[in-house]
Amino acid sequence: MDSPLGPPLAIYPAMTESPPATAGRPARGIDVIADLVRRLPNGPGVYRMIDAKGTVLYVGKARNLKKRVQNYTRVSQEARIARVIQQTAAMEFVSTATETEALLLEANLIKRLRPRYNVLLRDDKSFPYIVITEDHPAPQIAKHRGARTRKGTYFGPFASAGAVGRTINALERAFLLRSCSDAVFASRTRPCLLFQIKRCSAPCTGEIAAGDYGDLVGEAKAFLSGKSQAVRTKMQVAMEHAAGRLDYEAAARYRDRLAALSHVQAHQGINPRTFDEADLFACHQAGGQTCIQVFFFRAGQNWGNRAYFPRADKALEADAVLGAFLTQFYENKPAPKLILLSHAIADQALTAAALGERSGHKVSVAVPSRGEKKELVDHALANAREALGRELALSASQQTLLAGLAERFGLAEVPRRIEVYDNSHIMGTNPVGAMVVAGPDGFIKGQYRKFNIRSQDLAPGDDYGMMREVIGRRFSRLMREVGPRNGDRSESERPDSGAQPESGDVGPWPDLILIDGGRGQLAAACEALAEVGVSDLAVIGVAKGPDRDAGRETFHMNGRTPFTLPPRDPVLYFVQRLRDEAHRFAVGSHRARRKSDIARNPLDEIAGIGPARKRALLRHFGTAKAVGRANVEDLTGVPGISDETARVIYAFFHESGG
Repeated sequence: MDSPLGPPLAIYPAMTESPPATAGRPARGIDVIADLVRRLPNGPGVYRMIDAKGTVLYVGKARNLKKRVQNYTRVSQEARIARVIQQTAAMEFVSTATETEALLLEANLIKRLRPRYNVLLRDDKSFPYIVITEDHPAPQIAKHRGARTRKGTYFGPFASAGAVGRTINALERAFLLRSCSDAVFASRTRPCLLFQIKRCSAPCTGEIAAGDYGDLVGEAKAFLSGKSQAVRTKMQVAMEHAAGRLDYEAAARYRDRLAALSHVQAHQGINPRTFDEADLFACHQAGGQTCIQVFFFRAGQNWGNRAYFPRADKALEADAVLGAFLTQFYENKPAPKLILLSHAIADQALTAAALGERSGHKVSVAVPSRGEKKELVDHALANAREALGRELALSASQQTLLAGLAERFGLAEVPRRIEVYDNSHIMGTNPVGAMVVAGPDGFIKGQYRKFNIRSQDLAPGDDYGMMREVIGRRFSRLMREVGPRNGDRSESERPDSGAQPESGDVGPWPDLILIDGGRGQLAAACEALAEVGVSDLAVIGVAKGPDRDAGRETFHMNGRTPFTLPPRDPVLYFVQRLRDEAHRFAVGSHRARRKSDIARNPLDEIAGIGPARKRALLRHFGTAKAVGRANVEDLTGVPGISDETARVIYAFFHESGG
């Protein structure tokens, strides 16, 4: 593999020539690692520990690869590391020029491979920015997320899209900048509603001179760059001058703009006095979970905060989680000049150097001990404590519901992973099966799956046949890629039921299946499971009550007579919520497929008909159906359609029965 950090690095490929297998079992653990150590260099790099199935278990970096990997051959190890060593069947190594490069490459690989035993940043969506464009005579203010391909000045990051929206709304009132697209701008013949409600100066129709609009743009950029006091002072002076010359209408406009600026700053809460740009990270641990609260300060203003709950081993201390989180957080975004932490982290200077190298400017990483910075970090820490308390309360509630579910339905153990299945179609058309997943932390949307029904033998609307196909496909793949449900794996080797797999990952085995349907749907699901060799999985059919009345559902399980739950039982509400989420996802998937089929044009399927000829045919005949009714002579009358192409089009529709 090539390093993303510049020149190609020395690469040590997967070394799988492990010691001979013993007793018919492949070699793994300390023997494999010890055999590889003697060939490693005494330099910086990144290593990957891989299990017998080729899954990456752990990614680490080292100042000295040989010494670091040799440490794993010691008998005395903490429990988490011992589990990794026990499952290791091979290792891969990448040698880097510096330890800084190793740290950056480690973060890149962790985010891409998502190893089970690393600290993982679960939510890593890009942050929204505000952009004031510079590729149009009348610059636009807009929300932006993603690559900065458009010419303009970008301000951010903001903690959420909501924070950006509120700020843009206030800035429109303060600086009267347009937020419409260039296409809308070009098509306007009279001012829009935003001009009427004093949120735009309407440069589209010349209500403001280009020079005056440019002044407004300059003031907005100055405000977002941290010169808010200078902008406010300028407006106050202008308001007083307008009032002095008895132009009260103009004075009122300046008054309203000043009020809008005050509204922006009021929503920003704490604004620092001793620095202009910084990110704050505060880490709090409780109940075996970690919360990291991140505050963003730019241009001397607070631009919001967000709480993260990284996946990490319970044995890891706060400083270890925070250090691993930090490099992953900035893997795809520039770091500010100052980063303030609640805990000192290992390799703090190295982390600062690595982030500075990636961002293109010097970055300082510090743990403040006094003054305003310490107060802000303490404030962030209090927010982290409160956010984790809310998360733990929600998790405890979910655990209580799962325990109640196990009790009501007589399950052998409390389920950690529940899969819920439903089908959707209209008179048998565009049939789609859907699977949603829930666990101790709620719905796991990254593991939802939809199934386009493939069988050509099903009668339209055959719900039982659709359920057989969906369950059969899902669990035959599980058997093929993961193996039997319990198999011979130890508890430490079983995947975490709530873990987030990579896109396309089949996911771990469920502990419980819920089927939206009654006895027939349950029988179809159990038949499909039996065909792939699964017999020890709890399956529950959830049949709607009379007149589809929620709260009167009947439950079906093999070996039990149908039963109901008390109308106000929290477990009943929980099951309803699971069933409704599966129904919502199934209907949404069906509508998307139906919309795609409706939008598909039969002309797209004709060889030799590209976009230009398709447009010419539709312009000439109006619809694809009219094209299908045309004869060869009519078709040749269309510009760009030769005699041969006309015969191909005619044959397509008539051979297809069109």
